[in-house]
Amino acid sequence: MALAPDADEKMRLICVVGARGGGKTPGLRIPRGYYGNSVVFPAAVSMAGDLCSNPVGYAVELVREAKGMVDAEYVRSVADLMVLRGRPHFTAVRSFLLSELTKAGFGDLDLGWGRPVYGGPAKVGPGVFPGVMSFLIKYTNAGGEDGIIAPLSLPRPAMDRFVEEMGKLLHAPVDHIAAAARQRAAL
Repeated sequence: MALAPDADEKMRLICVVGARGGGKTPGLRIPRGYYGNSVVFPAAVSMAGDLCSNPVGYAVELVREAKGMVDAEYVRSVADLMVLRGRPHFTAVRSFLLSELTKAGFGDLDLGWGRPVYGGPAKVGPGVFPGVMSFLIKYTNAGGEDGIIAPLSLPRPAMDRFVEEMGKLLHAPVDHIAAAARQRAAL
C-alpha cells in the first residue's frame, strides 16, 4: 500500500527457508564438509489490488502457504532448476525478500570479547539492497524488552504512507486475523 502499485501488478514476498535436511526436509543430505548456505526461496504472490483490499490475514495466509510448500521434493525441484537454468536470480521486480535471523543463536555466543549486541546486515538503505531485502532480527530495547525488528528502506513519500498504514494496522481490532485463523482451522 505504501508504494501505491497499480491494482493489477503482481507482488511477491520471497521467504528464505533453510534446506539442510531437518524439519520438513529430513530426506535431504548435504554433502559432507559443505558448510555454506542451503536455502530455497518460496514466494507468496498476489495482485496488488487483492493485497490492498483484503485484511492483513490474507497476506499472512499467503506467506504461510508459500513456506508450507517447502518439503524435500520442493528442494530437489529447485536444485534441478538451478542446474538446468544456470542458477537464475529470483525476480526482483515488485518483490521483497525477507529472511528470519531471530534463531541465529547469537545470544549465547562469545568469541572472547563479550556477548553480541546485534546480528544482521551491516548496512541497509539505497544502494545496498534498495528496498528489496530485509531481515527479521532479535532486539532488546533499553528497557530490557525483547522484540523483533525488520529494517526497511523506502522512498520518503512511501515511508510516510508506510508509517500511516502501520499506525492504522496497529490500532485496528484484530478480529479479522482471528476470524481468518478460525476459518483456516475449519478447513
